Amino acid sequence: MTKITECVLVTGMTGAGRSTAAKALEKLGYYVVDNLPPGMLEDLVSSVEAAEDIDRLAVVVDSRSRTFFSGLVDAIESVRPLGVKVRTLYLEASDEVLVRRQEAARRPHPLSRQGRLMDGYARERELLRTIRGRADLVIDTSRLNVHQLAARVREAFEDDSERGLHVTVVSFGFKYGIPIDADMIADMRFLPNPYWVDELRPLSGQDEPVREYVYRQPRSQEFLDRYVDLLSMLTNGFLHEDKLFLSVGIGCTGGRHRSVAMSEALAERLRDRGVRTLVVHRDLGRE
Repeated sequence: MTKITECVLVTGMTGAGRSTAAKALEKLGYYVVDNLPPGMLEDLVSSVEAAEDIDRLAVVVDSRSRTFFSGLVDAIESVRPLGVKVRTLYLEASDEVLVRRQEAARRPHPLSRQGRLMDGYARERELLRTIRGRADLVIDTSRLNVHQLAARVREAFEDDSERGLHVTVVSFGFKYGIPIDADMIADMRFLPNPYWVDELRPLSGQDEPVREYVYRQPRSQEFLDRYVDLLSMLTNGFLHEDKLFLSVGIGCTGGRHRSVAMSEALAERLRDRGVRTLVVHRDLGRE
């Protein structure tokens, strides 16, 4: 008999990419169950443990469960005594993006009345509010395609043989809004802006001339030194509280120069300290 060691709960807003995340987990070897009423989670874990070749389980739980969804928190607690590590992956996106995706799919929202999509999304956000606050990993898919989302899921779950913090560093432009899935935000607008240097304006923070311009600023190195020390100090506390996923937003005005360069530098320093780190440039190429 194989012991189930890990269960990933995939939940979030309709149209935010639950199916894509589930497929990515399935490719990683997870046994995936879709649209499970929360009250059946304990029974599912117990029954799957009888299988000889299943040790990791992924369960998609969403608003299609209607009134059953309110029991999800209790369901999660019910399987912890079984020795199963339960993690919750929450997917969301802006209302504008969700409506556009749902209309393209030509499907009604499961909680909408008389076909009003926004009413359905308002009810869904309220229904999911508690579980979002308890989620281990929140991913905003507003600007992610299916391949980028699958990559985020693989990065988070493909190799968890060693317990450690998973950090996603997201560069962004304040003019486009703060990432709603960020746990921490740092503002790079205290650094000189390469945009005002004619030869650097058309480039990005991924180009060496921009990186060199940003990195040679004394305050950039001081920021990196202190911020990496801060994250290192917080790591033990996060792990003690079983928070294994951390999203750090690094912002500048347009998300093209300073935030991109500093995100790459921060990720490099974190990797040097043995922290698994993924970099996402949310707004690069948007201008």
